[in-house]
Amino acid sequence: MAHEFELRKEVELDATPEQVWEAISTGPGVDSWFMGRNEIEPGVGGTIRMTVAGHTDESRVTAWEPGKRLAHQSPAGADGAFMAFEYLIEGRAGGSTVLRMVQSGVLSGDWETEYDALNEGWNIYLHSLDQYLAHFPGRHGAVVTVVKPQAADRDRAWALIKSELGLAGEIAVGDRVHLEIEGAAPIEGVVDYAGLPTFIGVRTADGLYRFVHSGPQRGDVVVLGHHIYSAEADTDQVEQAWRSWLDGLFA
Repeated sequence: MAHEFELRKEVELDATPEQVWEAISTGPGVDSWFMGRNEIEPGVGGTIRMTVAGHTDESRVTAWEPGKRLAHQSPAGADGAFMAFEYLIEGRAGGSTVLRMVQSGVLSGDWETEYDALNEGWNIYLHSLDQYLAHFPGRHGAVVTVVKPQAADRDRAWALIKSELGLAGEIAVGDRVHLEIEGAAPIEGVVDYAGLPTFIGVRTADGLYRFVHSGPQRGDVVVLGHHIYSAEADTDQVEQAWRSWLDGLFA
């Protein structure tokens, strides 16, 4: 059954309106904090494409006011479902910027589970935007996305992931993390987001590393969504290294 919805989020960012605009209105900017790989054709009527795990979604730009407002909307599906997004940028005295985001539209199927996932997901991604602008301004991230359906239930999945990260018990922002995987640079950093049972975020000197569990209602999927701000990073090689790590962990 289709259901109309609306989500509203607001975050204050330690960045100028111009920096925030670049992060939300260009493909490389969005790649640096959001999911998947993104292409954005500027201007009203332009197409926005987001590709995650081989699937591409498209939407059309409906408002384009550089430094102030961006909006876009997907076409409606056969069941009437669609997504619309609006971002409003407001500069503050002292150099910070407030970003207001509204996502609305129509959800179908198990809309309540989907709504909860969107609500929590935006908390995570807006935090990643904040971390990107605060710690990696002017740099663009290579996107690493790996998906493992039916990996394990939450308890087992997080026990394995935490052990690999060198974490135990209750975790907190600032906890030290160390992980070595074959084919990629060692991970030395700190927890920057402690959101169990859904999410652990790790920040290093050269990247944001994101570990997500979908929960049982969405298939016990484990997702890695990393952003690596290093010119030397070979995206395909690093993604394959993380895929091998994830497959081995949940063999």
